[in-house]
Amino acid sequence: MPTEYIIFGLLLLGIVLFHQRALEVAVVGTAALVTYKVTWTGLDLAGHLGHEWRLMTNLFGLLMGFALLAKHFEESHVPKWLPSHLPSDWKGGFLLLLVVAGISSFLDNIAGAMIGGVIARRMYGDRVALSFIVALVAASNAGGAGSVIGDTTTTMMWIAGIPAVVFLKAYLAAISAIAFTGIIAARTQHAYQPAIRTSAEGVRVDVGRLSIVAMMVLGTIAANIAFDFPSVGLWAGIMVATFIRPTPWSELGHALRGSLFLVLLVLSASLMPIDSLPEPSWQSALGLGFVSAVLDNIPLTALAIYQGGYDWAVLAYTVGYGGSMIWFGSSAGVAISNLFPQAKSSLEWLKAGWHVVVGYVLGFAVMLFLGGWNP
Repeated sequence: MPTEYIIFGLLLLGIVLFHQRALEVAVVGTAALVTYKVTWTGLDLAGHLGHEWRLMTNLFGLLMGFALLAKHFEESHVPKWLPSHLPSDWKGGFLLLLVVAGISSFLDNIAGAMIGGVIARRMYGDRVALSFIVALVAASNAGGAGSVIGDTTTTMMWIAGIPAVVFLKAYLAAISAIAFTGIIAARTQHAYQPAIRTSAEGVRVDVGRLSIVAMMVLGTIAANIAFDFPSVGLWAGIMVATFIRPTPWSELGHALRGSLFLVLLVLSASLMPIDSLPEPSWQSALGLGFVSAVLDNIPLTALAIYQGGYDWAVLAYTVGYGGSMIWFGSSAGVAISNLFPQAKSSLEWLKAGWHVVVGYVLGFAVMLFLGGWNP
């Protein structure tokens, strides 16, 4: 086994054991990995960073920017208004998960998860079950699985020349997975803490704040299409927003540690010697979903595109939804952990979110049965 994998494995183990110090573990682990690569393999660190800076800058910019977006959305009073229009039993939580999945079909999954987290915190106060938090991340990843603008991996495949309509089959899996996961998580949440019913009477939605959210989202989408650099559009929207409403800059301090953590994890994953993938098959595609829970799915997707021979809808589902199985397996999970720090325990995440793992396999089976494997 390559030494890089041993160091990376120790890094992941450290995150699991010392989740309250995840950033410090990531700093030490990344430093050890970089030192080994430079000293023993002759890595051109400057050249490597020159290749990866775009991805890391985008991730950092999106995570920090969407923290501001979530606060603007919270202060728009929509989270106060919406719960009173949802059922008060478990079906209210289930509908919220469906809303998050729907939002994430055209928004970045970070935004979908953060918006869902803000609403959930309003619906359930400080008693949001970890099972439901995991389901919010799964819903945000499921929503982007069949959309070329809903997830970075599908966008990459689309840019590589794969028609957008091809990815629609992924929704066979995504819908099945989120239906299974959503019902269990919503029932668990209702048993733990039912929705807090508050009257929406007198609640006025701040249209200015809502327009800021829309502007930030549209800027992100436009910059992604035009420049393949979505964070530029997001931060352009943030700058314009300063002339409309006061910007909650203090939120950046809360999001900083989680954002740096993910960037370091992505940098470490990019140093892994992944020279090739297994022969394309539905079995290897299924396995890539589990790999995506601990390794960044961007380089995995890039390798798959280079290799060819995959059913791209199947791959889109596995590398996208698979990241929901661990809190640091997707940017949405890292982002939502800034709202709910209790999510940063990998063991508790797996224990509470077992339904996401089962839902992943169930959704895959449904897609394979109904849609087949069509490379």
